[in-house]
Amino acid sequence: MRAVQISQLDGPAAARLVDLDEPAGDGAVVVDVHAAGVAFPDVLQSRGLYQHKPELPFVPGGEAAGVVRSAPPGAHVRAGDRVAALTMLNGAMAQVIALPAAQVFKLPDTVSFEAGAGLLFNDLTVLFALTTRGGLTQGQTVLVHGAAGGIGTSTLRLAGPLGASRVIAVVSTPAKAEVARAAGATDTVLADGFRDAVAELTGGKGVDLVLDPVGGDRVTDSLRSLAPGGKLLVVGFTGGEIPTVKVNRLLLNNIDVVGVGWGAWVMSHPGELERQWSVLEQLLASGTVTAPQPQVFALEQAADALAALESRTAAGKVVLRMRD
Repeated sequence: MRAVQISQLDGPAAARLVDLDEPAGDGAVVVDVHAAGVAFPDVLQSRGLYQHKPELPFVPGGEAAGVVRSAPPGAHVRAGDRVAALTMLNGAMAQVIALPAAQVFKLPDTVSFEAGAGLLFNDLTVLFALTTRGGLTQGQTVLVHGAAGGIGTSTLRLAGPLGASRVIAVVSTPAKAEVARAAGATDTVLADGFRDAVAELTGGKGVDLVLDPVGGDRVTDSLRSLAPGGKLLVVGFTGGEIPTVKVNRLLLNNIDVVGVGWGAWVMSHPGELERQWSVLEQLLASGTVTAPQPQVFALEQAADALAALESRTAAGKVVLRMRD
């Protein structure tokens, strides 16, 4: 089978297309992969900067979509089923994968393989952030940083159906504002000066939730943009800098800073992954939430796909098409 492999920690350019033996799949669900998601942890792993450091060489990728080739007796999926799958950390950027049945999910017929490979990490993270950690309630206002990226566009697609009445997108350029509006933003503001723009949009009240996958120097103004009792949901640090919070700011308006570690949560809470998927699957199957429209790269362009994330030039979720 063909697969993407990283054999040295030189960043996205280290991704190479290689031929590897197919996995045996004993006792596992074997999936013929049609598309694989590309995520920011893949970029960090290509430089040895992620907390999980796989041994070299390794196949990157934690999410995929395709068709079940075989499944063990008693599994909830069977040969021929269209599925999305989570390898969680590595191995998804290969044309054949084998993994436990609990990490394989039937894909609604309305969702393409490319969209299916692009919704697991981001949509499940955002669902967890807004509901379990953020406690989003009907009529609240959500602000999201990096709104034209993968997590950002997932937030724009999900926040409204989950109850938000207003979703404000923070973007770096007017072109990315167009991406955000297409994904569902009710308002867009530029990152430069976003605090004043948000204050004007909300009549000085502020927002109930800020979802932030960027970090860096935006955190202080994000806290200042919260309404009394609001929450800053910390999802990641694609901006590169891990900020420091002066906790006296939390006292002023009774606001919270909340960590969102989706992977750690599902790995320590048995059954949670299946529960979250059941919620998302119903939203997708009913049409309440639209499937993502990822930026699709050919398998041979794996290095370019990773580089687009690192340079923050990608629009929306990035996906590799694994088969012609």
